[in-house]
Amino acid sequence: MIRSIAPSDIVAIAPDSGIDAAVHGWRAKCLQRLVRMDLPVPPSHALAAGAVRALAQGAVLDLDVLRALFQGGTGLLSVRPSAVKPEWGGPGTVLNVGINDACHARLVETRGQKAADSIYLGFVQAYAQNVARLDFDSFDSGGENALQRALALYRQEMDEDFPQDPARQLAEVLRSMARAWDAPTARILRSAKGAPQDAPLGLVMQQMALAIGPGVTGSGTIQTVDSVTGLPVMTGRFKGQMQGPAKGQGAQTMYLTRDTRGDSLEDLAPELFADLVGYCAAAREKLRDEMQIEFVLSDGKLSILDAVRVNRSSRAAVRIAVALAQDGVIAPAEAVMRIEPRALSELMHYQTDPNAPRDIIARGIDASPGAATGRIVFSAAAAQASAARDEPCILVRRETLPEDIRGMHASVGVLTERGGMTSHAAVIARGLGLPCIVGATGISIDPRARLLHCGTRSFREGEEITIDGTSGEVLAGAPALLEPALDDSFNQLLDWADDFRDMGVRANADTAEDAHTALMFKAQGIGLCRTEHMFFDEIRLPIMREMIFADTPEDRRIALARLLPIQRQDFAELFRIMAGLPVTIRLFDPPLHEFLPQHREGMRELAESLDLPLSDVTRRIEALSEFNPMLGMRGVRLGVTVPEIYDMQARAIFEAAIAAAAIGAPVVPEIMIPLVSARREVEIVKTRVDAVAAAVRTETGTDFTYRLGVMVETPRACLRAGDIARHTSFLSYGTNDLTQMTYGLSRDDAGRFMGTYVQQGVYPEDPFHILDEEGVGELLLLGTERARRVQPGITISVCGEHAGNPQTIAFCHRAGMDYISCSPFRVPVARLAAAQEAIRSKAQPKG
Repeated sequence: MIRSIAPSDIVAIAPDSGIDAAVHGWRAKCLQRLVRMDLPVPPSHALAAGAVRALAQGAVLDLDVLRALFQGGTGLLSVRPSAVKPEWGGPGTVLNVGINDACHARLVETRGQKAADSIYLGFVQAYAQNVARLDFDSFDSGGENALQRALALYRQEMDEDFPQDPARQLAEVLRSMARAWDAPTARILRSAKGAPQDAPLGLVMQQMALAIGPGVTGSGTIQTVDSVTGLPVMTGRFKGQMQGPAKGQGAQTMYLTRDTRGDSLEDLAPELFADLVGYCAAAREKLRDEMQIEFVLSDGKLSILDAVRVNRSSRAAVRIAVALAQDGVIAPAEAVMRIEPRALSELMHYQTDPNAPRDIIARGIDASPGAATGRIVFSAAAAQASAARDEPCILVRRETLPEDIRGMHASVGVLTERGGMTSHAAVIARGLGLPCIVGATGISIDPRARLLHCGTRSFREGEEITIDGTSGEVLAGAPALLEPALDDSFNQLLDWADDFRDMGVRANADTAEDAHTALMFKAQGIGLCRTEHMFFDEIRLPIMREMIFADTPEDRRIALARLLPIQRQDFAELFRIMAGLPVTIRLFDPPLHEFLPQHREGMRELAESLDLPLSDVTRRIEALSEFNPMLGMRGVRLGVTVPEIYDMQARAIFEAAIAAAAIGAPVVPEIMIPLVSARREVEIVKTRVDAVAAAVRTETGTDFTYRLGVMVETPRACLRAGDIARHTSFLSYGTNDLTQMTYGLSRDDAGRFMGTYVQQGVYPEDPFHILDEEGVGELLLLGTERARRVQPGITISVCGEHAGNPQTIAFCHRAGMDYISCSPFRVPVARLAAAQEAIRSKAQPKG
């Protein structure tokens, strides 16, 4: 049954009226707070969300109740949307409801013919479009007699005169806005902003303060911070009406504060300007945020129409939150909760200036944040040559391979045609802090002609492009970039976050440079050092290949003996930098074929360096090739079948630990065995590692301790975590491989179809980007429960790429993980996300 709208559904916005944001929306509640602050807010009324929904379904409005709203003032109303949250939007504001022929005549006397015609014409146009659903273009006319032509056109199209009853006008405007809120397009738009399907909408009716007329008259907005930087500065706009014989007719946009370039509101009306500044300060304190105030001056009288939260960039959001807390307006915990963790990623890198023009030539997956401009190069060698000339370059590849790491180091950004969030390029770029876009649609690379094709446009090697790894956009040329914002506000926010979080945050670091970055961002140690990345160096790679081609264990040991001092130095440097913080070193993991050339020219060079026939080299490479190498001879399987590699690494770790202790940086190294799936694998490796430790103690006469753990990357390791935990000090989930094996998906190839899968609802999110809590997450919970049942004190962590995702960090906190380990440039994000989850968990009622 369709109900009538009761008078109680319309509430006057007064200090003591029952305005509720959940019922009447954010705008109504904000206006009530402004009224309580004694700000000059025009009389306003709120229509409850239930009544708005009923209106959309055909409910009847009492015109006599509406008629009373026009009493006093100008006799005109504005109608504005008031959703529960401002970001949900709503139908457009309708101004000057209630104007008719009689009101127009009065305005001609008080405001002049031109002003009166403008007000009446604007409402006729809005009513025709939004209520009568007529073609707006037909009414969008100016010039002489525009108002008379619009009224005549309305009469012609609707077979009746334009409605003269203000109450009828208001009823129809309210109904049209209610129905617009329920339209399919509006539902889709607000759903994209996180609103539920049945999100309520309130409406606010406010008496108009006309910004047209004699005296000091006009409208504008004012705020006391810059929206991009967050720095304190008076900004906004004011469009003043300069009517009368002294100034002539028309509107003039002027500055707010005194400015040598032109007139300002501060010069024109200093007392009113001072009032505005005072209102801004009061709103900041009472509403507990930086607010943008919308105001009208009508013949020297100031009216505050609205106050909305200042739009802000990520860097501005951090500065504003910290300043509010430092001024005692909000508590530090609230400042921590106000910042989206992902926003910090933008502050650590250059960003494209939001006000700069953008010539977008392609889009892809935003795999690593930040922006960089450089010349296009198509190979690692070209990138190194460009870096040697001090010319920034962007490495453009179909997809990167392990041997491209040197080129990535030499580049300022990476762009690939293929790949997803956990592809090689994405993972390495995040670790290096390089902007990276992968899986770029619409691009193709012609390496022979050295051309990058982007749709109908082509770019040669050496031409300049910019990649925005935050938005996933590839830009032509060199738009203006904003500097990183690692300032006092950034550091203060994270210091507060550390006070609240109760889960550790470590960094994945393979090099001294990574370790320094980790310390700069206050990581609590290294949670994953991938030793294989150390072997792609120009000096080490030939030795590694010599070891691979060795025929006997003795020959392998001889080759590895040459790597031992280099590897020892690597670990000693990490221990020295981390100065006693924990360092977890993952033993050699990848299949051996990754260290061998795959092309004929590379094989010929290898044959020459090893003094072997090309045919022997070719046969050996073919023999090492596997149908599915990521599920083949790698990780602990190499440690069991080619134990000399792990023997060398264990010795290097122990000797480095002794060296670090000698210089006052004692460390308890943590050795992690990768890709374990059975208890016996751990037993075999542990026996050899213990033997190496005993030998080193005997040789050096120095005692030391170490911890042995397992990287849990297979579903079986999760299921048998209780057995494995009996022989280890810690378990660290490698969620990249665990997701691959749980889903049966290749993380490097999934990007080709993952977008379609997510779009069609097969998966809610890309499981390589956001941890699948229902599947992979259940394995983590199961493994954790079984391990702690056997060994309650065992340390459990997550060190996959997921560990830098705020949603996954929240899951890890709830799961009781001791720490997470992520790329160095994601450490601040993780610190903030962990703190927010700790604050949320403490705020939730027990039981």
